[in-house]
Amino acid sequence: MTAVQQEGDDQSVSLHLLKQKMADFAKERNWDQFHSPRNLLLAMVGEVGELSEIFQWKGEVPKGLPDWKEDEKVHLGEELSDVLLYLVRLSDICGIDLGKAALRKVELNAIKYRASKNYGTNDDSTAEMCG
Repeated sequence: MTAVQQEGDDQSVSLHLLKQKMADFAKERNWDQFHSPRNLLLAMVGEVGELSEIFQWKGEVPKGLPDWKEDEKVHLGEELSDVLLYLVRLSDICGIDLGKAALRKVELNAIKYRASKNYGTNDDSTAEMCG
């Protein structure tokens, strides 16, 4: 990872590319010895905590974050990326094809949560949770 990708680049990024970059990154630093499933999971949970801090005192936030400053959005992107990268690395170390597992989960959710069923509205306290 020699260059920082600039905002506005429309290049699509695959899970395979991220997995390879993370594996190379860890190998170059001799970090494989520390990348056990447990350690990666705990590191990811720490990053989820950092992500949560961003939203902690903001109340309900509208889609698209229209009231956020650009530097807040950049910070959010960094924390989301940390979580994603740890998840990709964890799945790789565990031998799980994350893309296939995610597609399978979407299919299972489609069976569990049929489109024909009414799940209520956003403000309906009795609405079932999805996912």
